[in-house]
Amino acid sequence: MRAIAIIISSWAILLTAGAANAQNREVPYWAAMRAVEVNMRVGPSPEYRIDWVYKRQGLPVKVVRVMEGWRLIQDPDGTQGWVAARLLTPDRGAIVVGEGLAAMRAEPSSSSSLKWNLEPGVVGSLGQCAQGWCELNVNGHEGWVEQDRLWGPGEP
Repeated sequence: MRAIAIIISSWAILLTAGAANAQNREVPYWAAMRAVEVNMRVGPSPEYRIDWVYKRQGLPVKVVRVMEGWRLIQDPDGTQGWVAARLLTPDRGAIVVGEGLAAMRAEPSSSSSLKWNLEPGVVGSLGQCAQGWCELNVNGHEGWVEQDRLWGPGEP
């Protein structure tokens, strides 16, 4: 029984270390909010005051600086602040931007059938992008959205 507990603990440590190491790369890079609630601080430590609280799991952010276990991020509105690295995931996300509804289509073409209309602010998991279109998965609803209606694809 003790051996099983040690094995499980070892796996948990390796998985956590792997997620942290995935974010130790050259900046800038894209990431997304891993947690349901994430505190943005004015400095890279829990001693700094909280400047903003995000409640958007999957929200894409641009990591612009790395300091030990902290990341200086920029959100879609351009706001910058520090968050704990463990609260971010390297999984790519995107948020719908611009005015009016954004069409989610069955194929990467404006003549393809309309699946849904997405309001600005909708967040989803980003798939591949090609020829001005990106795959987007919003809570299991998948389709293609014009890349210029998304913040999160392309180079950071």
